[in-house]
Amino acid sequence: MLVISTDKPYQNLDIIDAIQRLEHALHIIYHHHCNNAQIDDDLYTASVRFRLLREHGCNTFNKFIDEKGEFKESLISDVKGMLELYKAAHFQLHGETILEEALAWTMFHLKLAETTLPRLVARSYIPYICEGSATLDKNLMKFAKLDFNMVQHLHKEELSKINRWWRLYFEPVYTIAITFMIKVISLTSILDDIYDAYGTYEELEIFMEAIQRWDIDQLPDYMKQSQVYHAEAKWLHENYIPTMEEYMPIALVSCGYLLLTIASCVGMDDSITKETFIWAFNDPKICRASNTIFRLMSDIVNHKFEQERGHVSSAVECYMKQHGVSMQEAYNEFYKQINNAWKDINEECLKPTAATPRSALNRILNLARVMDLFHKGEDAYTHVSDAAKTSINSPLVDSRIQNMPIHLDNYVPTNRHKTSYK
Repeated sequence: MLVISTDKPYQNLDIIDAIQRLEHALHIIYHHHCNNAQIDDDLYTASVRFRLLREHGCNTFNKFIDEKGEFKESLISDVKGMLELYKAAHFQLHGETILEEALAWTMFHLKLAETTLPRLVARSYIPYICEGSATLDKNLMKFAKLDFNMVQHLHKEELSKINRWWRLYFEPVYTIAITFMIKVISLTSILDDIYDAYGTYEELEIFMEAIQRWDIDQLPDYMKQSQVYHAEAKWLHENYIPTMEEYMPIALVSCGYLLLTIASCVGMDDSITKETFIWAFNDPKICRASNTIFRLMSDIVNHKFEQERGHVSSAVECYMKQHGVSMQEAYNEFYKQINNAWKDINEECLKPTAATPRSALNRILNLARVMDLFHKGEDAYTHVSDAAKTSINSPLVDSRIQNMPIHLDNYVPTNRHKTSYK
């Protein structure tokens, strides 16, 4: 149990923020020795407080708006505060105009920060708390290093198990959720490659007939991957460009996100119940939003390469043909849909229930973050870039914590398309 009690309220917030960035599952007792008027004294403190409360499902920026309804020009000099406001704005919900304005305003005045996963943040944040912060307790600094090394060692053991399974056997002996999920990803990727790149249409017809003999109709929708892959192969064989209404129901299944969502909950703690799986099977709003992010981001970065090698039309080609618009106009429409999907995710994360505990919601949120990490500007899953290799090696392989470069800008909870502030 970590007891936080300082004379200065902003230091309390810094400590809580540091613990959250370090991904520690600690119980925190927050001794509040100040009133709300003091808390809101500056943009930085108000932004950190809002983001921390919103991230944990609790529901303040009007004092920073001038009489014209715009953010005060005097705030531009507060770079640290603007950075925190930018992070906080990514937790906006539908209809929160002030946060829409905050996002556009900070993006105009700050260099766009990098979206990343919390564990990657912890890796780059450790040098900062150990060397650059006078606020944080020395024990927390020691604990941060110890915890990171222990988790890294655990991940290495998991990778070793996965490697042995891949080469030798497939037995239900690994109950850890991450191990199970990697197996599902591997098998789904192979099935996808068979339909996308290796099988002829005639071969795929035979393959599908074999699968149909397993009575696939008895399976739930999330397991019918081969069925939607075959539908896409048929479109390609017939040179058919579907409408968006035809394309999206198939494409949202073929990307495999719902399957990964189900798999990610297997092997978790007792908070995941039968009711949780029933909820996930019914394609809830948060899963649908995350699925949309994955499909549209993947299509945006992939469609040119896929069309060159012969592939079913992506959402980009479908939208362009159906609406008679340019490629950039299709991109812009999809970026709007991606932004709205992130708002849906933020809203659903504020509403945990017994059937949908925060642990399950966070798993879905992190899956969306993974998709963003591998599809931001390029397809780093198909063509692994140096940046993707660094992101993988950083928490799993590299143990040189003290030599890790400090990037305080890269903790952004969700992704947004870059727009101009007006």
